[in-house]
Amino acid sequence: MKYYSRLSLALALLLSTLFSVVPAVAVQTASSKTAAAAPSGTLVDINSATKDQLKALPGIGDAYSQKIIDGRPYAMKTQLKTKKIVPAATYDKIAGMIIAKQPAKAIKK
Repeated sequence: MKYYSRLSLALALLLSTLFSVVPAVAVQTASSKTAAAAPSGTLVDINSATKDQLKALPGIGDAYSQKIIDGRPYAMKTQLKTKKIVPAATYDKIAGMIIAKQPAKAIKK
């Protein structure tokens, strides 16, 4: 009887350790993916980003990055969704990582 008691205790300890480590690894993996796309709060300007910078965003591959480049300039980042450049679900993933900067206007004298 003591053997089964120790075995169940060891099994419970093993399972509790396993379940406490797995979520931490998943959170770390998800946050590192976001960090790779937009390091330390840097926003990707959809009006000037290179194809590789756009492809670093989640859900953006070769085709979407080229569509973004071909559709420039954008007055607002929401135009990626309204002009159907990227699907709404993809836009929702990247909305916090992008910006649509406008070129500075020349001052006339």
